[in-house]
Amino acid sequence: MAELSMNDHKRPFKDYQARHFKWSCSEDGRVATITLNRPEKKNPLTFDSYAELRDLFNNLKYASDVRTVVIRGEGGNFCSGGDVFEIIEPLTKMSMPELLEFTRMTGDLVKTMRRAPQPVIAAIDGFCAGAGAMVALAADFRLGTPETKTAYLFTRVGLAGADMGACGLLPRMIGQGRATELLMTGRVMSADEGRDWGFFSALHPSADLFAEADKLARNLADGPWFAHTMTKTMLNQEWAMGIEEMVESEAQAQAICMMTGDFRRAFEAFAAKQKPKFEGN
Repeated sequence: MAELSMNDHKRPFKDYQARHFKWSCSEDGRVATITLNRPEKKNPLTFDSYAELRDLFNNLKYASDVRTVVIRGEGGNFCSGGDVFEIIEPLTKMSMPELLEFTRMTGDLVKTMRRAPQPVIAAIDGFCAGAGAMVALAADFRLGTPETKTAYLFTRVGLAGADMGACGLLPRMIGQGRATELLMTGRVMSADEGRDWGFFSALHPSADLFAEADKLARNLADGPWFAHTMTKTMLNQEWAMGIEEMVESEAQAQAICMMTGDFRRAFEAFAAKQKPKFEGN
């Protein structure tokens, strides 16, 4: 009888066939790239791309190969939000139950991005607006360019700034006052503001953006991957905790990481004055 492993339920995603965007992976499958590829409209989302992205991020917890994900856009822009004629116009004709189903679906994309064990890096060039700005906000890292323009445009179409978790996520990222202004006015946040306020991890020349995102993704993928997933889990869970629960949760998380081979290998490499090789277990 073959010995069973908890990894047996996992599968490679390197050859995943995307239908509504581009999907590619590095040779070893560790770094995956999602490219929104409707450049003629600044890469807007549709009902189908929302659903596929939601399902993909939900299923990535079963990936045996992918350790980091980069999401970016084609043609010098990131994402202009929901397609005006393929989403906005149909929404004006829907019933309340249908509208709620849609808004829950868009929110589920944010939730699955946050729940995915892989660090997610948004490489944001050009225009990043509406739902596109929420996809960027749901990522774990955001890299921009000096030309990047980010806007939460919901009020421009008569909607609340409370969309896909914006009123919870954005204040935690840039502060309550700044988030209030952006969400109520719908004005553009400049790249410099985004960097100074902590929205962007870094700004790079447009020509270097994707290479820098890939470099960061590779560094994370080759690092202590299990520990990275634990860090992401703690960052999500501790929002709703008091200090007692925070410290105890981190004590448990760190003890778990100390039981991994990566921890032992890192010590042995340090003692031998060598670079550690992490295997994610």
